[in-house]
Amino acid sequence: VCFNPGGLDCSISFVSHVLGKVCAHGWQKEILGVLVPRLTDLTKSDCIWQRICWQLVECVPDRWMEAVVLGFVQRAPGADVLSRLLGNLVVKNKKAQFVVTQKMLLLQYGHTTAVLQSLLGYLSLDSVRRSLLLRVLQELLETWSSSSAVKHSPPEQQLYISKAILICLSHLKEPEIASCRQELLRSMMEGVKCHLESSLPHLRRLGMVVAESISLHIHTEGPVLKFEYEEDDETRELKSLLVQNPSFCVVPSLPDDDRSEKAGAALPLVPESNEKSYTAAPVMPDEESDAELDSDDDLVPYDMSDDKELKVKAPVYIRDCIEVLTGARSEDVDKWEATVKALESLVRRNPAATREVSVELAKVLLHLEEKTCIEGFVELRQRAQVAVLTTDPIPVAKYLTSQFYSLNYSLRQRMDILDVLVLAAQELSCPKFHGKSKHSGVQKPCIQLLPGSDSSKGWRRIVDERIKSKTRRFDMGQSRAELASHPNEFNSVAGYFFFPLIQHFDRPLTTFDLLGEDHLVLGRLVHTLAVLMYLAVNTVAVTAMGKALLEFVWALRFHTDSYVRQGLLSCVSSLLLSVPTERILADMTEELLETQSWLGDVMEKDPDGDCRKLALQNLLLMENLKKKLEAVPS
Repeated sequence: VCFNPGGLDCSISFVSHVLGKVCAHGWQKEILGVLVPRLTDLTKSDCIWQRICWQLVECVPDRWMEAVVLGFVQRAPGADVLSRLLGNLVVKNKKAQFVVTQKMLLLQYGHTTAVLQSLLGYLSLDSVRRSLLLRVLQELLETWSSSSAVKHSPPEQQLYISKAILICLSHLKEPEIASCRQELLRSMMEGVKCHLESSLPHLRRLGMVVAESISLHIHTEGPVLKFEYEEDDETRELKSLLVQNPSFCVVPSLPDDDRSEKAGAALPLVPESNEKSYTAAPVMPDEESDAELDSDDDLVPYDMSDDKELKVKAPVYIRDCIEVLTGARSEDVDKWEATVKALESLVRRNPAATREVSVELAKVLLHLEEKTCIEGFVELRQRAQVAVLTTDPIPVAKYLTSQFYSLNYSLRQRMDILDVLVLAAQELSCPKFHGKSKHSGVQKPCIQLLPGSDSSKGWRRIVDERIKSKTRRFDMGQSRAELASHPNEFNSVAGYFFFPLIQHFDRPLTTFDLLGEDHLVLGRLVHTLAVLMYLAVNTVAVTAMGKALLEFVWALRFHTDSYVRQGLLSCVSSLLLSVPTERILADMTEELLETQSWLGDVMEKDPDGDCRKLALQNLLLMENLKKKLEAVPS
């Protein structure tokens, strides 16, 4: 009920019903696009209009409340405006409370950061609503720290929840933090553990940023949690959410443009203050050091302009290299560095000598640790390992694949083995590595080895290239010069690379459990098998490799880690592209029908976007096989 200028009581419940029904029937944007700006102006300085607006939304029936509240939250230019328009609606109406505190934060994740800031700022601007803010933060932290949610929810939703947590933290006051400090600490420890266990670097970095922010608010005095990671635009945006809101709370009635300018102006304050404190700290030590060095001012610096760096000569025999690297001459650090740098070229120039000690040299390189700070040590060691493996493929491949499942190896060493196998297989199978380019080191592998959020992009590119190569095109331009042909050296050794890796994946060791906590290595193994399968095209063993790989994929198809599932789908792509169509249709028809059903489920239900795209890609490849089958005359 409200009062009109004539002194007569009137009801706006009819208007509320009309508003709710119009919004619920799909005209939310049109009506609220006009109504919200008008009510924003009317309620700016008139408390009567504020009460009218509150009555308008409170009288909306529950069945239409969601559409109305969602429209107001999305179109209000800030938390202060939203507070004037809705009042304490979330406290009075259970449906509105569910939409604001549950549905928009935990069940949906498509809203912008500005909408999140308006929504959570609205909850923080009134003492009656602040209890809901604390409850929302606890529920967000419970979801963020759940291992099941980390594994099964899409990365976009986890980023959305992380932003909501940081915005909530920025609104908390010291007494509120003190009241829930233990709960924050428990959630932080559980959540950072779940995120660091993820195979996706994006999720690991997300967990680090949120954990650092929680630690900063819990421990206002003393050391805080700090991780090492590479900052990008996303991490900078997340951290900015902690510093935007204080200025926003001080000036709650700022228009949207002014608020964004003030928030942008607030961002550079942090590094500037850090820089000032950093440069101000060493004032006293500088004065002391100046006083100590006064007595040395008369010393004349020694002229070293004509000095030349002594170059240590690297060994010229493979066995001498092994002696230097194994420690027989470890006291000569310069000799050790020269050996590491020259080993790859020495191995490639002396294949006969390398074959005599290939396994021993592979063992030395696998266990080789960096003794000095040599630039590019990891790459130098890896290139030397690849050179040894390509020079003597069968015995070295047997040794490396056997060591992958052996005891007393770190996860880093096991992943190094996989990387070396992939790079060597690519070099053996690609003619472009022959000749001078083989030694130049300029050629880079086209297969992505490290796990990342865009790991499937490389596979899409590979598939696109293969499809393009199989597409007939009529071109009237100049014909291209044919590349020199070379035998595929991977043909005779593909089985030695592939089958030992796929045999023992389900046998846990004391320090190594692929199907358990070591799912990061499992993801790398699956991607390695996919690459080896792709490189084995036109080899003798490709059909047997395809059948074994399909059984492997079927055993792990429901794995909870998204990186592993991406690798499994990449395996299916490699199989469809590498195994001849007639062999697929003759030997794997039933398996492929089951795989097709599984791919359909993945495309529709998998929470990971890359997995859904890869599944769709595989279904398209299978459709091409089906067309080929129909085209064959009976």
